Amino acid sequence: MNTDQLVRTFIEYYEDRGHHRITGSTLLPPPGDPVLFTTSGMHPLTPHLEGRPHPLGRRLVNVQRCLRTTDLDEVGDRTHLTVFEMLGTWSLGDYEGPQSLDWGYGLLTEGFGVDPGLLHVTVFGGDDQVGPDTDSLELWERHGVPVELTVEDNWWSNGPTGPCGPDSEIFLWTGDTPPQSTPTRDDRWVEVWNHVMMRHRRLDDGTLVPLPQRNVDTGLGLERLSALLQGRPSVFDCDTFDPWRRLVPTLWQLDEPSLRLVCDHLRSAVVVIGDGVRPSNTGRGYVLRRLLRRVLTVLRRDDQQHGLGELPGELVRHTLDHFRQDVHPESVHRVLLDEERRFDRLLVRGRQVLSRPRFRGPLSEDDLHYLHDTHGLPRDLVLDLVPDLVPDPRMR
Repeated sequence: MNTDQLVRTFIEYYEDRGHHRITGSTLLPPPGDPVLFTTSGMHPLTPHLEGRPHPLGRRLVNVQRCLRTTDLDEVGDRTHLTVFEMLGTWSLGDYEGPQSLDWGYGLLTEGFGVDPGLLHVTVFGGDDQVGPDTDSLELWERHGVPVELTVEDNWWSNGPTGPCGPDSEIFLWTGDTPPQSTPTRDDRWVEVWNHVMMRHRRLDDGTLVPLPQRNVDTGLGLERLSALLQGRPSVFDCDTFDPWRRLVPTLWQLDEPSLRLVCDHLRSAVVVIGDGVRPSNTGRGYVLRRLLRRVLTVLRRDDQQHGLGELPGELVRHTLDHFRQDVHPESVHRVLLDEERRFDRLLVRGRQVLSRPRFRGPLSEDDLHYLHDTHGLPRDLVLDLVPDLVPDPRMR
C-alpha cells in the first residue's frame, strides 16, 4: 500500500466500527495554549478527554499533522521526523483498552497484512500508585503476542500534571533474523502504535485522581508505518519522500545524514509556513528560523553558492498538497528566500565577530552563550564557521 491507501484503510476500518472522522487541525494550537505547536493527535481534543462532549460523539478517528522539536537532534535516524502525520483513534468514555487493542491487532494483521509473529508489545507493570494493567496483558496473551512489562516506559502523561494513564505499545520486528529479545533491549523492535488508557489526572502534589470519564487515546506515525509496511529502511525512504529523494540529490551533493536533515527541515519549514508562521526571533517563528538556518548551514558547508532559490517548485507544491494546505507555492518561496538573505547577513557579521582576538582559542560554553545572546549566532553556525574552535570541556 502507498501512504494514501494506508490512510483510507485506517479511516474506513474505524468508521466501520462506529468512529466519526474529525478534521485534523493545523500545527497551531488554539489561542491561549502555552504549547508552540500541536505535538500529537490528542492535543486538540484535550477538553473532550477531560469530559466536554464532542459534537461527533464518543468514537473518533483522524489524521493530524504534528511538529516535535524535542526530536530535532534525532532527525536523520530511521524513525524521527520534525513534522509528521499522526493517525489517531479515541474513545471518549465509551469502550475500554482491551477493545482498542483487539481492533488494533486486527487492523495490523488483517487490514495491513502484518505477520503476527513479528509483533511484540509492552504493558504497564504497575507501581506504588497504580497496579499492573492486567486487562491489556490478558488480551495480548489471548492473541499469543509476547509481552514485556515495564513501568516508566508504559505510563503516558502530557506533562507533570494533567491527564495520564497506562499504555500498551505495539512493536514490529525489523531485523534480518527471526525476532529475538524484547523492545527495551533491542532497537530492531520499532514502535508502531501506542494505546493509552487515559483514566487519571495527576495533581500538583503528584497524587492521582480519576478523570470524569475513562478514555482511550491511540496514535501511530503515518510515515513510520508506511516505511515499515513498505519494507523501507527508514521514514525517509517511504513513498511520501519519493520526490525529495529524487530531486534533492540532483541539486546538492550531500552525504546521507545531511540529505535526511535537509529534506526533513525543508519539508517541515514548508508546512510551518503553510500554516501561517513566519521567521522571527521568538516562539514559533524561531523554530522555523532554526530549521532554515540548519539547512543553510549544511548547504553552505561545501559550496557558498548553494541556496534555497534552487529548491524546485515541485517539492513545495507536493508538500502543500500532501498536507492539504491551500497556500500558493510562490508565497512559500518568498519567505524562504527572504530568510536566506537574513542568514547571509548573519554569516558576514558572524565572521567579523569570530575574527576578534578573544575567539582565537577553544571556545567555552560561556563564549557560545555570549555569541548567541549578544550577536544572534547559533551554536551550530558558530561551530560550522570555525570547526577548530570546538568547546573546551574544561571551560564552563
